[in-house]
Amino acid sequence: MTVRYATLCKGCWQQMHIPVPLSGVLAAPLRAFGIRRSKMNPNLCTICETMFERTMKARSVKLDATILFADLRSYTRLSQSMSSEAMVDLLDAFYDTCAAAIWRHDGLLNKTIGDAVMAVFNFPIRHADHARQAILAAREMQEGLVAKQAELAAIGSRFGVGIGIDTGTLSFGEYGRSHRDLTAIGPVVNMAARSQAAAKPGQILVTRAVYEAASAEIDAGKCAEHELKGFDAPVMLYEA
Repeated sequence: MTVRYATLCKGCWQQMHIPVPLSGVLAAPLRAFGIRRSKMNPNLCTICETMFERTMKARSVKLDATILFADLRSYTRLSQSMSSEAMVDLLDAFYDTCAAAIWRHDGLLNKTIGDAVMAVFNFPIRHADHARQAILAAREMQEGLVAKQAELAAIGSRFGVGIGIDTGTLSFGEYGRSHRDLTAIGPVVNMAARSQAAAKPGQILVTRAVYEAASAEIDAGKCAEHELKGFDAPVMLYEA
């Protein structure tokens, strides 16, 4: 599925009703001042990446958002059995497929961490159903990666991806002193990461909070308790 990028920054328009061009002749003067498409979401501009700092006068903000983690399974084994060129093709397919799905649902591709990605939904582009948007993006990732399997069959790449999602209140901002890192922190981030770790290849696991926010997208019968690292009691996770 082809990604079509917005011609105006969706974040600036939604938050401030300011039309900031991202392409065409009107965008050229802005690029001279460093205003261009964000690498986290090309439908946003670089102003949006630090919107909380410039418009809210804070290093971090509290917000209601959904966090998604997706991890390429058996990366170490694959890297030992494949050529470096094949691994590049595999990672390109993984990153490109995940990014396209995240951006189509107005998520922010906040991190690429080796063989994993982290996305934030509901900032800076707001959606009342951000938990549902994360689920839809996760399903598109899995469907897209299944299609990529056939393309990569010639180089012997058999892979799977596990996805975890949680939603709730978190902090988003710049952290660190010698090196500033723009990211989200809090229990929601930790739970999404642990849920991803529990997911099998091809599986999407979501928390109770996500189920309550997007119950129409989830079969209540497809749930089970999981022992998650760092949690004393088993955690109920739902398959989406």
